[in-house]
Amino acid sequence: MEYTLEHMAKGRVRIRMKSSALSFDQADCIEYYLKRLPFVTSVKTYLRTGGVAITYLGNINSLLKKLDDFSYENVTVPERFGKHSSRKLNEEYKEKLIKTITLRYFMKSVMPQVFGFAYIAIRSLKFIYTGLKSLAKGKVDVSVLDATAIGTSFLLGDFKTAGSIMFLLTIGEILEEWTHKKSVTDLANTMALNTGKVWIKTNGESSLIDSSLIEVEDNVVVNMGNMIPFDGLVVEGDAMVNMVSLTGESTPVHKKVDSYVYAGTVVVEEGEITICVKELSGTTRYDRIVKMIEDSENLKSKVENKAEDLANRLVPYTFIGTGLVWLLTRNISKTLTVLLVDFSCALKLAIPISVLSAIREGRQLDINIKGGKYLEAMAEADTIVFDKTGTLAEATPSVVDIVNFGPGDVNEKFRIAACLEEHFPHSVARAVVNEAKARGLEHEEMHSDVEYIVAHGIVSYVDGLKVMVGSEHFIFQDEGCHVREEYLEVYENLPKEYSHLFYAVEDKLEAVLLIEDPLRKSAAKVVSGLKELGIKKTVMMTGDNDRVASSIAEKVGIDKYYAQVLPDQKAHYVEEVRNNGNTVAMLGDGINDAPALSAADVGIAMDQGAELAREISDVMMMKDDLNLLVTFRKLSMESMKRIDSNYKWIVGINAALILLGVGGFMMPTTSALIHNASTIALSLNNMKNVLKA
Repeated sequence: MEYTLEHMAKGRVRIRMKSSALSFDQADCIEYYLKRLPFVTSVKTYLRTGGVAITYLGNINSLLKKLDDFSYENVTVPERFGKHSSRKLNEEYKEKLIKTITLRYFMKSVMPQVFGFAYIAIRSLKFIYTGLKSLAKGKVDVSVLDATAIGTSFLLGDFKTAGSIMFLLTIGEILEEWTHKKSVTDLANTMALNTGKVWIKTNGESSLIDSSLIEVEDNVVVNMGNMIPFDGLVVEGDAMVNMVSLTGESTPVHKKVDSYVYAGTVVVEEGEITICVKELSGTTRYDRIVKMIEDSENLKSKVENKAEDLANRLVPYTFIGTGLVWLLTRNISKTLTVLLVDFSCALKLAIPISVLSAIREGRQLDINIKGGKYLEAMAEADTIVFDKTGTLAEATPSVVDIVNFGPGDVNEKFRIAACLEEHFPHSVARAVVNEAKARGLEHEEMHSDVEYIVAHGIVSYVDGLKVMVGSEHFIFQDEGCHVREEYLEVYENLPKEYSHLFYAVEDKLEAVLLIEDPLRKSAAKVVSGLKELGIKKTVMMTGDNDRVASSIAEKVGIDKYYAQVLPDQKAHYVEEVRNNGNTVAMLGDGINDAPALSAADVGIAMDQGAELAREISDVMMMKDDLNLLVTFRKLSMESMKRIDSNYKWIVGINAALILLGVGGFMMPTTSALIHNASTIALSLNNMKNVLKA
């Protein structure tokens, strides 16, 4: 490919293609090609100049070599990748505006007047028919107002006013539709095309890429706790798959090589599989997200529903006002002003766009908000519940030491514990496996099938003996194990600053692994920041022991903590607080947090969390940064302030226009023009970010 290297910095390069401009298809092609490269993190194309800005990881020579190899002819772009481009949407609506304005000028200034009047009369039939259709359904809405204004102008023989009204209404409709569709499209594109990432296996090596770049016959790896992203055939591994929401089967189904699996809310509960993709879900996913944004009443915030309800209820009052003005003034011009300046259209457009824009801004800030309902819930939240590991504490714990509680080689005990833990992608399990490798404790599979009990521990059998790894509650209360008498003092004096992972055989404790679970540096600052932003109560709930929980709560500034809690206990607490009239936000990252995330008014999952937690959450942090929680609270509060401001502006501007029209200071067409212009101006203002970078 021929190109010019225009600018180069570490991790970022800008090139200019040989052609002076890029077509839509060319831009889609080069974006698709570059985004599939594992070391490329983002691509931005500039149609008019033919420029391409690329951010990347590693050595630039690898990128330049791939650019040299690129050609439009050798890259096949999936239809779904460019199907919903904002570039095409903008071009489409620009053409509509130009055609409407050109036709208006032609009919008014070029064609004979009689033809112009005939054209206006024909066009009016559409507006009048729409209004009559609404009336026939028992609705008195904006279309009835428009039809009445146009019909009244015709009855008075004022064709010019009728033509001006229809022209302004058409321009307004195009701009409103364009503004709304662009908001929805921009948001849906970021959610559908830029969020989901999957592990792809190529030549035996795995890499993480955007799900939008996956093609049929690619091999995708699905780990325990993750959703199955595509329909496909299992080509490697075996797993227990929970398909209850798809097929209704109440127990997990065993999937092995040559089994077929389906995308959707299907979770791998145990094991790991590699699937050969047979069906792609990109377009379906996009359409599902657009439908969610536009149609789902459950995801609309109370302010959006309030705006729609108020808009519909105001229409009859507009007619009453119109009638009163006619009775008092007998002036048709003043009467038409009331008809043409209604509050409902601004309410129905500006408020939803404000919410959509806030969701889009959240995505730009690495916060994926799945509906306006959750934006409003975060603004109103007075209580926030934290999980510990992966949220307040780093998701990268490490094993500091192992304490022996019985006869036998402690390294052998560590080796068996690591052998069991390697089957599960939990942060503590990874810490155990990594430390075993660091100590040179390699192992072969010596145990029988492993049973994983969520939030409790692991059970298996080695040489006919029952072995267990898990929490204190699991080992001593659930499994009935005990500490040998000679080790009781050692047990009582286990270091309090560490988390403890217990290893037992049959009914006796054999070893305790000391886990260092470092706090996030930003944890205390984030909790303090949330309190400054109006959060009245902060709570931490963890499966860890009381000693560790107490220490962390004190360091971070948590108001209340609960230790050794189970998943259903977390959810029960959240429900109890909500029932007391509080609005609750819950932050978690594990499979065991899923019930509480569902129970909260707004469930928030961390980026590095389990796929199930991210899928079930209402909001997902797209970066492993706890500070995003404060940003989300600020964004939510500022968005609600903007909506309140919108109400004031809408009422103020439209009331002023009606008063000026009734007072005889403004013609109906001028009022309609200013009304439409103010509605569009408010909507465009609402598309701006509410937070400074």
